Formats: sequence, C-alpha cells, structure tokens
Amino acid sequence: MKLSPKAVSLLQIAPMGIIFAAMVLVPLVIIFVVSFLDYDFAQVFPEIYLGSWKDVFTSQLTLNLYETTFKFVAIVWVVTFTLGFSIAYFLVFHVRSMQVRLMLLAAIAIPFWTSGPIRAVAWVPLLGREGLVNQALLGLGIVTEPVSWLMYSEFAILIAYIHLLTMPMVITISNSMMKVPRSIIQAAQDAGASEFQIIREIILPLARPGIAIGTIFVVTAVMGDFFIVKTMSGGQVNTATMAIVTELNAFQYPPAAAKSVLMLAIVLGLVAILLRFADIRKELTK
Repeated sequence: MKLSPKAVSLLQIAPMGIIFAAMVLVPLVIIFVVSFLDYDFAQVFPEIYLGSWKDVFTSQLTLNLYETTFKFVAIVWVVTFTLGFSIAYFLVFHVRSMQVRLMLLAAIAIPFWTSGPIRAVAWVPLLGREGLVNQALLGLGIVTEPVSWLMYSEFAILIAYIHLLTMPMVITISNSMMKVPRSIIQAAQDAGASEFQIIREIILPLARPGIAIGTIFVVTAVMGDFFIVKTMSGGQVNTATMAIVTELNAFQYPPAAAKSVLMLAIVLGLVAILLRFADIRKELTK
C-alpha cells in the first residue's frame, strides 16, 4: 500500500501528537473548564460560576499578589541580564583562550549540578540572624544587633532567584555571542567605533536570541515557583503561585484553576512578544 508524502508525515508525527494531546492539551482543557465551575469545601459542582474569574480581575488581594510576582520577575530579570551579559561578554570577547573560556564556563555551571532547592536552602545559614553574614557584620562593628531583613524577606527571595537564574542567562547569551563573526567586530574597530558602540550596535542585536531564551528561563522560573518564596520568606511573603498552592491544599480547585490559566496566558503572551523580536527557533536549531 503506497501512501502519499502527506500521509507519511502525519503518521510520523502521530505518536508525538497523541502524547502531547494526552499530557498537555487535555489537562489544560480540564483546568480551563474547572475554572468556570461552582464549588464549596472539598467539592466542585457542574454549574457555571464566574466568581473565580471575577476574583482574579477585581479582588485587591489577588491583584496585589500578581503585583508582587511581576515585581520579582522585573527585578530578577534586570539583575540576571546585567550580570549574565557582562559575564558572557567578558568570557567571549576578552578571554582569548578557548580552553580557559571553557574552564570558566564549567566553573560557573558545576555548582548548578546540585538541585535548586538545595542551593536555595544553602542561603539560610549565610543570611540568618545567626548566619555568617550577620556574624561578620557584628564582628566588624558595622551593626550592633543582627540584621533581620537579610533572611525571611523579599530580599532573601531575590538573592535566591538571582543565584539560581544567573547561570542560564550567562550560558544562553554566551552561546549567541560566540556566533558573532569576529570580522564584523574587527571592521567596526577599524572604522573607529568605540567598545560601547560595538556592544550597542553589533553585539546586542546579534545576541538577542540568547537574551530572549534566557528571559524565558527567568520569567517561567519566577512566575511558576513557590518553593523558594516559601523557604526564603518563611511564609511571610505571598505570590500568585503561592496562592494557587494554598487553594489547591484547601481543595478550592476552581479559583486555583482560574489563576493558573491566567498565569499561563501571561507567560505565553510574553513568549509571543519575545518571538517577535528574536528568532529563537533559529537559535535552537543551530
């Protein structure tokens, strides 16, 4: 039996398509439907109820949670991008030896072989009231009592996020920078361009795919995380994802589903915007 090329292509992608539909599309549809159902304690009713969605867009408490989440995303992205771009630029354009460059990249990556939760918890003995930082400040006479805001605060959350997410930004930006033709850099230098002009006019535009991929890592990690927020804040800081987890633990599935759908829509919207400014797909295929 001879099949057309189109039929052969469909048969080739059918297994992956079935898995994708069963594991991704069907659960998303179920979550979307549940977000419109009525509920009470530990029970969901098959009746249309828009209260969960009304709460998402009108409740001041919910809006404050999203504001906190977006604040974390913005601060973490600015810091990780600044650090990631600076480190990547130094490694790619100022470290001449490829062997040394790879050794430095390995030195950046090796600590991240341990799990994220372990690396986050490792900050507790450093930033706690009896931690090394407070002991050093007390020993130097800089403070007279332990600094309380170093741990179990928004500052601690940001420190943990920046620590965890700088490495992905360095790696993705470095990968894009390594593909910048050195002949273009040399031509710009011969034309009298300053280092700042080269960065602004050549390196930044050509490194956009790596920046975009790193940004996706940062945005999805911060918006989808609750462990770091819970651990580093001691339960004193709440975000939209923490609210989803709390509602799930309380068996309040419709409001949790509504917040989850909105979170997914925001992330997909940000990814769509990034795709308009950088050809991420070409970067991933190289």
